[in-house]
Amino acid sequence: MKNEKAFDGLGLSEEALKAINTKGFEEPTAIQALTIPVMLRDDTNIIAQAQTGTGKTAAFGLPLIDLIAVEMKTVQALILVPTRELAIQVSEEINSLRGKKNVTIVPIYGGQSIDQQLRRLKKGVHIVVGTPGRIMDHIRRKTLKLGEIEHLILDEADEMLNMGFVEDMEEIMKHTNETKRTLLFSATMPDRIKNLAKKYMDGYELLKVKKEQLTTHLTEQIYFEVKGSDKFDALCRIIDIKDDFYGLIFCRTRSDVDVVSSHLKDRGYDAESIHGDVSQGQREKTLAKFRKRNVNILVATDVAARGIDVNNLTHVINYALPHDPESYIHRIGRTGRAGHQGLAVTFITPSEYKRLMFIQRITKTEIKKSSIPRVSDIIKSKKAKIQRELGEMLQNEPEKGYFSWAKQLLQDANATETMAAVLKYCFEEKLNPDIYGDIRSYGDKSRSLEKHGKARLFVALGKKDRMTPRKLVDLIMEKAGVQSRQIDDVQVLDNFSFIAVPFEKAEQVISGFKVQGKKPLVSHVKSEDKNPSSFKSSPRKRRKPEKSARKFR
Repeated sequence: MKNEKAFDGLGLSEEALKAINTKGFEEPTAIQALTIPVMLRDDTNIIAQAQTGTGKTAAFGLPLIDLIAVEMKTVQALILVPTRELAIQVSEEINSLRGKKNVTIVPIYGGQSIDQQLRRLKKGVHIVVGTPGRIMDHIRRKTLKLGEIEHLILDEADEMLNMGFVEDMEEIMKHTNETKRTLLFSATMPDRIKNLAKKYMDGYELLKVKKEQLTTHLTEQIYFEVKGSDKFDALCRIIDIKDDFYGLIFCRTRSDVDVVSSHLKDRGYDAESIHGDVSQGQREKTLAKFRKRNVNILVATDVAARGIDVNNLTHVINYALPHDPESYIHRIGRTGRAGHQGLAVTFITPSEYKRLMFIQRITKTEIKKSSIPRVSDIIKSKKAKIQRELGEMLQNEPEKGYFSWAKQLLQDANATETMAAVLKYCFEEKLNPDIYGDIRSYGDKSRSLEKHGKARLFVALGKKDRMTPRKLVDLIMEKAGVQSRQIDDVQVLDNFSFIAVPFEKAEQVISGFKVQGKKPLVSHVKSEDKNPSSFKSSPRKRRKPEKSARKFR
């Protein structure tokens, strides 16, 4: 199925298109479709107004990679961002889009070792992504020269304004090449931003994403906060708790669609999938089966789901949080049709909470937090359904063969014991609680890191060591030989982290990190130290606020 709007019509190189295909993106977002062709013309400054979460990084990242001359080892582009988290995020996203092109991208931000940054800058960097305060530090040290840059990108300009970075932004711009192009991305356009553009941008093209009217109707909306590794088990619980589940599951990429639908089929669900690589003929066959309820689960990307007109859906599930409010509304609007109320379910990880709240604010709707169905409730629901179906069968005359067989089974045995054996034979696998993993939602009031059967451990590694929850779990698996599902309650703070593992695995994890003659990296958390706030960072390592930000507090 060929998309009317596609990346291959925007002027990107074959290498960029291959990288996009590898990522599984199917269609450019509105801001990407507007920005990429103009940026590739390489002849004008740009002001782009678009909300957070609309794919802005790829909008400037993809054409920027195409415009970089890899043979030159000087800094050719500077991307200014308001926070270190965004610096890391933008750097990683652009790095994932470069494909095989040997473009070097480095994040520069406060709180990270400046010596490490100096070593990376000396090796030669094409793109620097940094926060204003730390970029200013390097300019003063003369360790970052911006006199030859071709592109200056101000990302989240209004947020940098709110954080008091305007003076730093202006000072940085004074040290840049006068013939550079400037691209300013902002969700809003306050006067201070307009004045900055007039002063430092000699003419520009304004690109603005048209807002749609966002409305929700007969759809109840809830969200679950779970680890990424728990999403599939959570999905299975939601499907199983509903007697007559009939729903659409949205994933962000084609590869995610294939993985989720494949796992559902492996679990015995009647599921099919559609995405941009599915032929038109196959798409129509799959949709026909879904409309007739020959399959009750359809896994799709946003693009492939367009034009699907199906009534009576019980659920729309956002397996991945959509990029923008418009996509969210388009997805959940598929329930609540023809006067029937539907349920919209969204899975988020803790880091996505702010983006979900942004979607809630823009759509002027309420998305309530909910708890993952308990295994005991699911088993109870399944038993109730079996009992109803058996009751319906009893209303009809049983076939003679089964009637005589039943008499034979009951002839020399207790009726209750025989019935129990028959039920176990028929439904043991379906009613087995062990088919569900151990899931716990984040942020519950009842949350306790010292869970039953779990040991809480302190790890002397944190964000300052470039540690993330995923990296920490991978490291523990490698060093201690435990499985990822046995590692729970991962909290990565600036200078240290916490995890929870089964009691019987605790010593194995601690031993895995022991080094002769050195202080252990992993240890048990003392009972008085239940709260992470009871651990204090040393003054030497505590991150200081950016200088210019302090003025605006």
